[in-house]
Amino acid sequence: MIEDVSHWHWFIFAAVLVIIELLTGGAYFLMMGVAAALIAAALFVAPKLGFAYQLMGFAVLSIVAILVGQRYFKKNPIPTDQPTLNRRGEQYVGRTFTLETPIVNGVGKLRVDDTTWRIEGPNIAAGVQVKVVGVDGTNLKVAVMESETA
Repeated sequence: MIEDVSHWHWFIFAAVLVIIELLTGGAYFLMMGVAAALIAAALFVAPKLGFAYQLMGFAVLSIVAILVGQRYFKKNPIPTDQPTLNRRGEQYVGRTFTLETPIVNGVGKLRVDDTTWRIEGPNIAAGVQVKVVGVDGTNLKVAVMESETA
């Protein structure tokens, strides 16, 4: 049974992996599909290739393809119309808010929508408008609005 594996089996396996990729996302199954297609091509050229070598080749090529794919997608990210979708703090950069409590010793709290955020910035009294200028982990960095300093 195992000896009967042909290049068509690997091409079908590659197609199944690509279809799984279409359903899930993430590029891992796509890269494994590429590896399976390469094994199919190798088996087409060398039909006597043993099944153990096919599996080893698939494993090695999958790892290499995933690493190359990760590197490629890190350098060439897929453009999106919502770049801050899963980076909630970055969604607030550039927005202005009024402090309900003062910032003391460079640390305070800011209520944004339904969440209270830890903020960092200069000592500022309550009631002053601040602008979110950056994010550091789960902390928002704020600065006094220019109209407040005049």
